[in-house]
Amino acid sequence: MAKNNNNNNDKMSREERGRMGGEATSRNHDKEFYQEIGSKGGEATAENHDKEFYQEIGRKGGEATSENHDRDFYEEIGRKGGNSND
Repeated sequence: MAKNNNNNNDKMSREERGRMGGEATSRNHDKEFYQEIGSKGGEATAENHDKEFYQEIGRKGGEATSENHDRDFYEEIGRKGGNSND
C-alpha cells in the first residue's frame, strides 16, 4: 500500500484509491457500460466546447505524436490507411 504525504501510514494515497476503484469498476461493468459513459462524455464535451477547442486539442495531439514517433511510424500508418479500402 502506498503512503500518502501526511505520514499517516494507515491511509492509502489518492493514486492507490483511484487504482483500486478503477479495478473494482472494471470487474463490475462490461464493454457496453464503458461505451455508454464514453458516449455521454463525448456529448457533454461537444455541448460545452466549440470548433476552436477541437482544433487546439487536435494540434496539440499532432505535435505530441510527431515528437514521439519517427518516419517509420508515419510510413506504417500511411500504408495501413492506403490498404484499408482493399
